[in-house]
Amino acid sequence: MATDRQTFDDVDWGQITEESDRELSPNFLILAGGTALMLLVAAFDYLFVTGTYDDAIGMDFGDQYTPTFDFIGWGYDVTQLDWLFAFSILLFGTYVILPLYQNPRMSKYYWREMKRNRPAMVGLGWLVFIFVMGVLGPVVISPPRADLAVQYQPPFLMSIDNLYPIRCVGPVVDGACQGTLQYPLGTTTDGKDIFTIIVYGMQISMKIGFIATLIVITIGTAVGSVAAYAGGLVDEVLMRYVDIQQSFPTFILYLLILYIWGASLFLFVVLFGLFAWEGTARYVRSNALAKTEEEYIKAVQLSGASTYRIVRAHIIPNTASSIVTDITLLVPGFILAEAQFAFLGLGDSTIPSWGVLIAAGRSDLAFAPWITLAPGMFLFLTILAFNFLGDALLDALNPEADAESE
Repeated sequence: MATDRQTFDDVDWGQITEESDRELSPNFLILAGGTALMLLVAAFDYLFVTGTYDDAIGMDFGDQYTPTFDFIGWGYDVTQLDWLFAFSILLFGTYVILPLYQNPRMSKYYWREMKRNRPAMVGLGWLVFIFVMGVLGPVVISPPRADLAVQYQPPFLMSIDNLYPIRCVGPVVDGACQGTLQYPLGTTTDGKDIFTIIVYGMQISMKIGFIATLIVITIGTAVGSVAAYAGGLVDEVLMRYVDIQQSFPTFILYLLILYIWGASLFLFVVLFGLFAWEGTARYVRSNALAKTEEEYIKAVQLSGASTYRIVRAHIIPNTASSIVTDITLLVPGFILAEAQFAFLGLGDSTIPSWGVLIAAGRSDLAFAPWITLAPGMFLFLTILAFNFLGDALLDALNPEADAESE
């Protein structure tokens, strides 16, 4: 009896490999569609929308200012950093969040492991709060404005000698100005609401962390994976370049750019993203080297799969656990770096970041410590939350490492 079934030797494995190389995953299609939409809106913004607006200092630039989404009644002007932030969120969603939905069995396992670590769950809740407030807060809260009439207002349940504020918003008790809920975290030297600055600082911190980490992970993963799989001369050249870049003082380059173009958060994020991926490349390479010796990689090579497909579909996905845990170290590192530069006076003083606010209050610590302590506490808790979450992810994604440590 005739049959259309083929034996193993009759199958054209080369054709199947070529078709699989051309196959586009749903995640990639979502990323491509979202990126195309953002590029269209960005092109509309830069080609047809006039002027720009700086939320931090409340100034218009251009002959006539029009917000990006003025045609729908939303008076927010999207900056270059906003577009990069939107793309990083899109990339994070399609290749970190969406895969969890696509693989519910593994997601339940990860979630079960995470729930066993209470500090990590508290840290995750804090980071979700920071992210939501950072994204939505500036949409509904007006940017911080200077008002000398309300300078040095103390936080709620605190007080300050009535000699310092020009006028006290709350009651004066025994010569001390009392804080009120109108300014729950107090005000600065120039009368800006600290709560508003902290909310806007959440967005600044998320932009710094996500964008710089996106650049680092993209370059570092590509270089480390290719170096591990290709080996030989390719590995030698790439790793020697990593050595050269790692020895280059990025701080000096940043000072040079600061002198030529002035302080800019966009330049800070891009510069440190482009010059901070060496550690990630080495980390990914060390993990990928172990994967290249696995039997399934050799089987894929024998099937005739292209180098691009092996790296994209097998090497990188199987080093994803190390990449994810590396993210939890990179994001807080960049946030802390911006705060340090701002404190030293080397950051963009026009933006409402936590580092700028900490630096602004250091001369008033004797009588208005809340100006420095409030953003400092938010910065500390955010860094701590990332560390807790990173430890829990390392245990969940690499249980064998946890077993060895015990």
